[in-house]
Amino acid sequence: MATVHHWTGLEARALRLALRLSVRAFAQQLGLAVATVSKWESKLAATEPRPDTQAILDTALGRADAAVHLRFETLLSETSNAATAARRRVTASGPRAWEYESWADDLDRVVVALSRQNFAFADSLLSRWLTRFTALELDDKGLYLSARSTALLGDLKRDQGVVLGPLSAQHSYAGARSVFTQLDIPRRVAQLDLSLAVVTEMSGKLEIAARNYETLAVDDRLSRRDRARARLWVGTALSKDGNHDYATRVMQAATRDFEDLQEPDDWSVAHQKLALARRGAGDLTQALHFIDIARNSGTTESPMQRVRLDTAHGHILLSDAATRDDGHLVLDQAAQVAAQYGLVHQLRSIEGIKAMSEGPTGPRQR
Repeated sequence: MATVHHWTGLEARALRLALRLSVRAFAQQLGLAVATVSKWESKLAATEPRPDTQAILDTALGRADAAVHLRFETLLSETSNAATAARRRVTASGPRAWEYESWADDLDRVVVALSRQNFAFADSLLSRWLTRFTALELDDKGLYLSARSTALLGDLKRDQGVVLGPLSAQHSYAGARSVFTQLDIPRRVAQLDLSLAVVTEMSGKLEIAARNYETLAVDDRLSRRDRARARLWVGTALSKDGNHDYATRVMQAATRDFEDLQEPDDWSVAHQKLALARRGAGDLTQALHFIDIARNSGTTESPMQRVRLDTAHGHILLSDAATRDDGHLVLDQAAQVAAQYGLVHQLRSIEGIKAMSEGPTGPRQR
């Protein structure tokens, strides 16, 4: 909201107009003589209210709502020579209430954009707010919105495959976690711990990731759904590390949780992970069974999920000499979609699967 450091008739008139009051009604509200307000109106910047009246005007402005503040600042900016005067006598003390509302609305738009892998639009929305204010300008609500924006920037970087480094998912998640810790919001801190564990897994530190997931799977700061996701990702890390049978048992427990919670998308993803675990164990019949369930379930299919499903399906098909050609076709299609949407991490995964399957002896079994 705006703060007036020194009132003149100019600012007083702008406040009256912003409040949409007549000269008489404004004088009555302030407890002053009509002649005093009329003097401000006629002399504008050439007259200054007495110190006690300055305080009365401060109170009137402080009690005004966000819409009045907006009109007040707009009127000052439109008044002759007001731009120079406003820089000298009026400043804005941080973001306005209506800007917070717009910021929150834009974060909802970012979530939708990320779900569709529209990274450019999501990045532009986040940059709009993250570059707009300094931390010192923000109150607790503003800091919360800033931390949410930084966490979503981490999601964007993660989906683009930028995992480590100064402009990475890890850096953004750590920054958001620090602010949520400062604000004492344990659930958000735990969610960032979960996101950082994903980054650890993506960077190849599978044992560390599995241990972090195991801790978070029983962390009461998280919702039951987030704990189930942590349990599922324990299995993912274990499967990548070659412990397929135990990974399968862990994933099946998470799958039951998703069924109880009535989370169809998570339930579908769990079957995709189960399919890969069974492929790793050499059980291609079960792998195909689980991947078929994953492909025919779930309520949404974003480009990211479509690529993940096709990558898992192609990986399983490549593991059988009889379906190897089909596997290459499915992976090629997945690679095209990944390239179209800038899914760098998925492209690397697809290239790795293809490289592993090449050679005179056919596909390598894990």
